[in-house]
Amino acid sequence: MRTIVHLLRHGEVQNPAKILYGRLPGFQLSGLGQQMAKAAATALADRDVTYLVSSPLERAQQTAQPFGEQLGLDVHLDPNLIESGNYFEGMRVGVGDGALRDPRHWWVLRNPMTPSWGEPYRLIAARMIMALDAAREHARGHEAVCVSHQLPIWTLRMAMEGRRLWHDPRRRECGLASLTSFVFEGDQLAQITYSEPAAHLGTGAGRGA
Repeated sequence: MRTIVHLLRHGEVQNPAKILYGRLPGFQLSGLGQQMAKAAATALADRDVTYLVSSPLERAQQTAQPFGEQLGLDVHLDPNLIESGNYFEGMRVGVGDGALRDPRHWWVLRNPMTPSWGEPYRLIAARMIMALDAAREHARGHEAVCVSHQLPIWTLRMAMEGRRLWHDPRRRECGLASLTSFVFEGDQLAQITYSEPAAHLGTGAGRGA
């Protein structure tokens, strides 16, 4: 019995202040982000998707909406799919910019392996594995779509591949509106694939995940 769980990163977010918005409420998709969500939904239009679940954050629910409309599915919410917690939430954190230039914040950067500035990678991995398993059970023998965020999706992929969890954020393979798909044969993970159905729309300018 084959089951596929697609982890979908949300589309671009309207973020004119260019802050790290994290779990803050009120951040929604930009016009481009809405196009990205529709492109991702179109890419799975002919697939056997029977279960649709989203992070509770607005941008994720908005990304799930075209799937629900297209497939006639309700959007369920799973708090395990939420964005990771981050000390710098609400701040500008570009390289050499904003909070990172302030010595008062440097102590938070003391341990990149945990990481010391946010939710520990091991906890992100644990909750994302629970979300993956729950979606697989709901869609057993079919396919599921889970809308989440960049760091949680990438951490899940590394955990499922047996790789170390700490990493260089610049090396994440998880673009806006990308699909990281986990293919199961019975209860065994058989394959992980990656695709970017909205790549033709551009990389987007929104910051955060």
